[in-house]
Amino acid sequence: MSQTHTYVATRDRVERYFDRTATKTWEQLTSDAPVSGIRATVRAGRDRMRDVLLGTLPQDLTGARVLDAGCGTGALSVELAKRGAQVVAVDISPALIDIARDRCPRALRRMIDFQAGDMTAHRGHFDHAVAMDSMIYYTQSDLAATLADMGASVGTLAFTVAPKTPLLMLMWRAGKLFPRGDKSPVMVPQSVPSLAQTLRNQGDKGHLREVERVTSGFYISTALEYRP
Repeated sequence: MSQTHTYVATRDRVERYFDRTATKTWEQLTSDAPVSGIRATVRAGRDRMRDVLLGTLPQDLTGARVLDAGCGTGALSVELAKRGAQVVAVDISPALIDIARDRCPRALRRMIDFQAGDMTAHRGHFDHAVAMDSMIYYTQSDLAATLADMGASVGTLAFTVAPKTPLLMLMWRAGKLFPRGDKSPVMVPQSVPSLAQTLRNQGDKGHLREVERVTSGFYISTALEYRP
């Protein structure tokens, strides 16, 4: 990918947040530990979204090579490995990768290659790729470029965006997207038709479809599927 200034700046901001500011917060959020009511809604939404993304993939992934782009603490990677996939699990935060390695069941460790780095930097063919809440901070043009770049080496890509709803746009303009207290990177709400048009404008012939929107308290996210 020819990385733009905005892509690199956003990526570096995401790394600082997850690797330094909010590691403990996300370690707790993605565990079974008690959390506040607001974060409990986010946890429930993320659990549902994980199931939605898994639902776009075959139940039997034996022999398939799958990229988990922005794997975080590794819950989705583990589920992919349970289906038989050989998983390359990448996250920009080395701290989250360490947590993911520690949490991975011993029986599945040979099936998951956890790596710290840019989710767009990995080459070779993947039968499928998933990107759960790892593309939500990028501008539409950078997102479209990322999809096109990843599409050159994947069979299908299931990912999430923050939907462009009136509520999210109001929160976005006010700078109050969750979790504000943690000074998180700002999510960029996306219009699916507009994103599809941007892909067409850059000559991309892939197919983009909306799978499902998940709304759970402060968690609002839309799952999309991209087929190059």
